[in-house]
Amino acid sequence: MANENYIGRHNPDFVFNYDPNEDAWSTDLSTLDMSRGERFRDNTFEPFFERLRKEAPVHYCPDSLNGPYWSITKFNDIMAVDTNHQVFSSEPSIVLFDPEEDFPLPMFIAMDPPKHDVQRKTVSPIVAPNHLAHLEPVIRERAGKLLDAVPRNEVFNWVDKISIELTTQMLATLFDFPWEDRRKLTRWSDVATAAPGQGVVESDEQRRAELMECLQYFNGLWEERVNAPPRNDLISMLAHGESTKNMPRQEFLGNLVLLIVGGNDTTRNSITGSLYALSKWPEQMRKLRENPALIPSLVSETIRWQTPLAYMRRTALVDTEIRGQKIKAGEKVVMWYVSGNRDEEVISNPNDFDIERANVRHHLSFGFGIHRCVGNRLGEMQLRIVWEEILKRFDAIEVVDEPRRVYSSFVKGYEHLPVRIAA
Repeated sequence: MANENYIGRHNPDFVFNYDPNEDAWSTDLSTLDMSRGERFRDNTFEPFFERLRKEAPVHYCPDSLNGPYWSITKFNDIMAVDTNHQVFSSEPSIVLFDPEEDFPLPMFIAMDPPKHDVQRKTVSPIVAPNHLAHLEPVIRERAGKLLDAVPRNEVFNWVDKISIELTTQMLATLFDFPWEDRRKLTRWSDVATAAPGQGVVESDEQRRAELMECLQYFNGLWEERVNAPPRNDLISMLAHGESTKNMPRQEFLGNLVLLIVGGNDTTRNSITGSLYALSKWPEQMRKLRENPALIPSLVSETIRWQTPLAYMRRTALVDTEIRGQKIKAGEKVVMWYVSGNRDEEVISNPNDFDIERANVRHHLSFGFGIHRCVGNRLGEMQLRIVWEEILKRFDAIEVVDEPRRVYSSFVKGYEHLPVRIAA
């Protein structure tokens, strides 16, 4: 059977040529589960979504590790769901699994108005235009230092040395977090989104323990900030905000997880994804070098092509219908941004990486409606600056092998990308 073959390929003693296209078009749609992390780790998910867009754009999965759910895979259908919070709620979760009763993590992205609105407004000044203008020279200086320090004539992991380090430094600045401990932020981001038993955490108990360490650490920072005059960092904003200063500690932890993951995973995987994509489409790299004015377009095309968060979940508040499929109140509805960004009816040649694409900012990666990514301009700015600084320094960056990807159907990212830069 196709699914048995797919599982078998992870047994090192079981060797055969697996064809995801054949599997995608032969699998019984009634049993297809797109939430399996190995499809994303192995980069075999795209033909499955292509089939769903063609044959079952509103698809019901009756059984998964996190129960039944609906998949929405077409661009305009996703936008319709994303902009209708009156029917499709972000509560109780934006991911497929529901909060654990004894370990809830409330966060404003998984809330509906009015509570969502006031909590989001509390932290939004951190990405206001005047603050971004203040951050730009800081990011540029740090990016330059990191790029100047990379090894020459030897293979190194671009994900760790550039993508993770630059975004972690930025997170530390936004939180005014102790500089020497900044890699704790990277660890907590990975812990928050990892599947147990896949190399980051071995169990849910370990995840809880490490997230409680995160909360304990930030409680100390909270006490410092709440007893000092308000400052322009995220912890101070939360500690002094009218809608957040009295929130329960688990809600504080939930919002920390949101801000850490939102500020870390998405940008770091776009930085890596841009270099990987340009290595696969060398003519686009040539265009970029000949015309650096294309960098802003490169940024938008990267964010579409990479789609650093593969999906967001909603929950139907009332019985509703999409494309003739009847969705009942209480059912999970998954907006697959990663599929919508490949919708041939909206985006021409969507599998290609094209930095001269018309209407290049028209993509789903930031979401729409009240939950549109609050930090989208900051993420775009970081990616733009990185490429401005890369083009100043290097004639070429050689990607020497395929990347190792993250085991997750939510975070679409990279663990390792081996590169070499000539002296």
